[in-house]
Amino acid sequence: MHDVPPTHSPVPSEPLAHGLKQRHLTMLGLGGVIGAGLFVGSGAGIAVAGPAVVVSYLIAGTLAMLVMRMLGEMSAAMPASGSFSVHAERALGRWAGFSVGWLYWFLLVVVLAVEATAAAQIAHAWVPAVDQWLWVLLFMVVFTVTNLTAVKNFGEFEFWFAALKVAAIVVFLALGLLAVFGILPDNGPVGLTNLVGQGGFLPHGWDGVVSGVLTVVFAFGGLEVVTIAAAETDDPARAVGRAVRSAVVRILFFYVGSMLVIVTVLPWTAQQAGLSPYVKVLDSIGVPSAGQIMNIVVFVALLSALNANLYGSSRMVFSLAERGEAPRGLLKVSGAQGGGGGVPRRAVLASVAFGFVSVLLNLRWPDTVFLYMLNSVGAVLLFVWGLIAASQLRLRRRLEREAPGALGLRMWCFPYLTWATLAGLLAVLLLMLTDDAARPQVLWSAGATGLVLLVAVVRELRTRP
Repeated sequence: MHDVPPTHSPVPSEPLAHGLKQRHLTMLGLGGVIGAGLFVGSGAGIAVAGPAVVVSYLIAGTLAMLVMRMLGEMSAAMPASGSFSVHAERALGRWAGFSVGWLYWFLLVVVLAVEATAAAQIAHAWVPAVDQWLWVLLFMVVFTVTNLTAVKNFGEFEFWFAALKVAAIVVFLALGLLAVFGILPDNGPVGLTNLVGQGGFLPHGWDGVVSGVLTVVFAFGGLEVVTIAAAETDDPARAVGRAVRSAVVRILFFYVGSMLVIVTVLPWTAQQAGLSPYVKVLDSIGVPSAGQIMNIVVFVALLSALNANLYGSSRMVFSLAERGEAPRGLLKVSGAQGGGGGVPRRAVLASVAFGFVSVLLNLRWPDTVFLYMLNSVGAVLLFVWGLIAASQLRLRRRLEREAPGALGLRMWCFPYLTWATLAGLLAVLLLMLTDDAARPQVLWSAGATGLVLLVAVVRELRTRP
């Protein structure tokens, strides 16, 4: 085994530019997980849990918040473009950094295809004369160019994308509260009737809450990109600490608050599969063109996720190359001409190339080849979160012993909440195995993870003296 670098050693200076500002990182943290999974996919959670979907989101959101706190602690102490992949290598060994880095990269470039295709479907509905595949090509080219130029361009795109999403949720919450209290014109007070009607708050019992957790937990994926992006700020340790502190509680508020408004304003039985609950609520309180408004918001959310995934995947594979876990040719960064220096362009192009392959598979074989690929990353996020928690358990002790001053952001109630988080993640995986719809994702993801781990172990054995 390779020796794990001591945590008190200085973090190697990376050739990446420091073009991201605190406002970029803060807004990336706030908007990074506000996507189509919330605006559209939340309807599936309401269908299985009823009004108790609020509890499902609270449980899933708390789990995500704890993982982010752990990740924030490590990233503030040891900022790096590889984030949790670097932390896993330092805590558990080279095999862990290799495995979690490549699994996360694969997750991003596969999900990227879903986002590009979904955004293209919306755009094609607006402009039917332009084929769907041309919209996909346009989006991929635009965001490839964005990620090939100065990192501040990525930051600006994400800042305004996230600002629109956050503004949309704030307006929605305000309108929902006005509707509940009957302050809107032509609307009487809704009260709390819908929370306990149609079968009560727990129409499907606690089994429904558990099913809701399985449905909504993956909507919180994406927060990890904040700690990856922190390495490209002027003061990574301070920036990631502030971004994590400001993001986790507010995001929980946005998600849980939105669900509470939805199931209070309308009976949960009024929701329809495949239709955004937000549209149903806005329609019910008389907001004109609610469907088109939410289509625009979802469209922006998809493009935002596409942009962030391209960025995150390129930095992750760049970090792997820095540590000798990916081809060294990916380490080439751009020069300083025109302020666009420090961009790992080969890493961007490598990620985009695989992203294009994923998109083509999604367009050509959505129900066969691409479905298998999608299933193979379906539960990877939980594996990644598990390794983050395991890494924090080991690194926290080492940091307290060797560099206590680096712990500017600390995990709450260590180590008890870390162990509780690991137990929660394991419980979600086991529950997924009992669910007919989720079981293929766990099995395929376990297969993909096992394959990557096998490669990691073989590499370890080959490099032993």
